[in-house]
Amino acid sequence: MTPADRELLSRPLQAMVTVQPAQHRWPAPRPVWFELTDGDEVQMFSFASTTRVARLREVPRASIVVTAPVGEPEQWVSLEGSVTLTTEGAYELAERLALRYYAGEPEKLAVLDDWRAAELVRIVIAPERVSRYAA
Repeated sequence: MTPADRELLSRPLQAMVTVQPAQHRWPAPRPVWFELTDGDEVQMFSFASTTRVARLREVPRASIVVTAPVGEPEQWVSLEGSVTLTTEGAYELAERLALRYYAGEPEKLAVLDDWRAAELVRIVIAPERVSRYAA
């Protein structure tokens, strides 16, 4: 990853994550919150009961795309790689991301109570291929 990649991935932007679809389905990217780790991995969380997590248990690979917002010079980073699923640190990640993405909207942090009662999974993507564009 380049310094520009890391800078973009360190911002509170949404990523579009894509996992292997079920047979006879098209890939369907979904928006997610994410965090870049010190080791250049990308992590996010999900409820353990989601289709995304079930698909990742079967095929532990995913891709994400992050773009700069409209109004800024065009830039995007795409990562593809293997996935690790773990419950370790999932709630802590969810809390950090909620504080990051809901900054200035403390009333939305009530969702953390619901997340504490749920089974969360931390999804870690180890990039094997990085593509990018910057204007």
